[in-house]
Amino acid sequence: MTVANGDASTLGDSDGLSIAYVGGGSRQWAPALVRDLALADLDGDVRLYDVNVESAERNAEFGNWVQDRDEAVADWSYEATDDLDEALSGADAVIVSTQFDPTETFVPDLDVPKEYGIYGAVAATIGPGGIFRAMRTIPLYREFAAAIREHCPEAWVFNYTNPVTFVTRALYDEFPEINAIGLCHEVLGTRHRLAEYASEHLGMDASREDVSVNVKGINHFTWVDEARCEGVDLWPLLEELAEGEEARREFTAEDLEGESVFTDNWQVTWELFRRFGVLPAAGDRHLVEYATWFIQGGQETLDRWGVKRTGSDYRAKHWTPAESKQTTDVEAWMSGDREFALEPSNETFVDVLGALTGDGPFVTNVNLPNEGQVEDLQSGAVVETNAVVRENEVKPLAAGGFPRPVRSLVRGHVDVQETVVEASRTGDVDAAFEGFLLDQQVRTLSPEDARELFAELVVAEEAYLDGWDLDASDVLAESSAYPTE
Repeated sequence: MTVANGDASTLGDSDGLSIAYVGGGSRQWAPALVRDLALADLDGDVRLYDVNVESAERNAEFGNWVQDRDEAVADWSYEATDDLDEALSGADAVIVSTQFDPTETFVPDLDVPKEYGIYGAVAATIGPGGIFRAMRTIPLYREFAAAIREHCPEAWVFNYTNPVTFVTRALYDEFPEINAIGLCHEVLGTRHRLAEYASEHLGMDASREDVSVNVKGINHFTWVDEARCEGVDLWPLLEELAEGEEARREFTAEDLEGESVFTDNWQVTWELFRRFGVLPAAGDRHLVEYATWFIQGGQETLDRWGVKRTGSDYRAKHWTPAESKQTTDVEAWMSGDREFALEPSNETFVDVLGALTGDGPFVTNVNLPNEGQVEDLQSGAVVETNAVVRENEVKPLAAGGFPRPVRSLVRGHVDVQETVVEASRTGDVDAAFEGFLLDQQVRTLSPEDARELFAELVVAEEAYLDGWDLDASDVLAESSAYPTE
């Protein structure tokens, strides 16, 4: 399959590229983009759109501040706008990276299911919390896709918003001709880990770029069945390591005390590799939400597998820059209160964009509708594989299929995603609930408890469920948790 954007000469012009950033007030992604672009062999302008225009203005100021530094080699200009149409008009590339207030969304995503015994580790891409994140995000992204169709239909669209699979699928469902790809760094992290193993055990001086893997699956539930480092087959090493002491560790809550929620001990990864013969290529904190054996039993089970749960307290603090170590404080950099170093991030956006303009080819993992690149999965469903990026072309690479047990697991999650996206076309809440019932975490509940959990999440997040016809829902009307007149 090839996703192509018309005549290759249309991507950018003599004045450089024009990028629209939807969600340009971002506290993490936008500052990372600014730094990457300043070090790129590309020039142009970036229009930062956000409903919180003050945040976009702050990032625009930061972007222009970075451009004035001696280390900046590229020529970019930044401006903020609260007008989506203005931001998109004539754009060559569109970045979409948004989220709602975590204190009003992520917190109930984590806390309400916990009352029903569901201990999602992240609650961002699958499970009750992930499905509700999809339900509040998809209608907005249908609007974005419609606006792109009107103002820049040939633009390349890069989706970083979770849940990546749901959101990217919704963009195509609304605008089938859109040139959209979903990007995620989980596979990059796996390649980095494999490079470390090659260096430590094979005496190689390896980096992530030296490792190639055959990727297939869905975002945050991807799998690898081939791995090489500078041509050396890593599979015998992985099979040896999987039987070693480091791959069979058990943890307690005390062992994890003080650890970051992003700590990845790879114990879930090794267990799945031993059982199924293929290597998961996402962090353990994501894998446990798709392979749900590892969250049965709640916090104690998560602890045993070395997974640090993302608690609602972390989500709430992350929204407050003064309390968050992850949030980038660009004002502190610009004021001199924090030392600034112009260094690249570990993201691949600039590499992909450069390859699209002719500086390729470049191979990386992407999320695109399935047209045969992953065997045994539904056509049109968004899947994650490697792709070759060339001038104005993204061509997914055929990755093959799965062992039967893995295929069964992945198909079940695809069915959840497709059911919810289809329901969003008309805002049919009861049809979305059917997808909710299919989820592996929800299937641990009785039908009545599943309904009440669904209704409680609706009540908690109703202000963010635009586009869903709540009043017409029989499921909500049957629930004691949902108030009716």
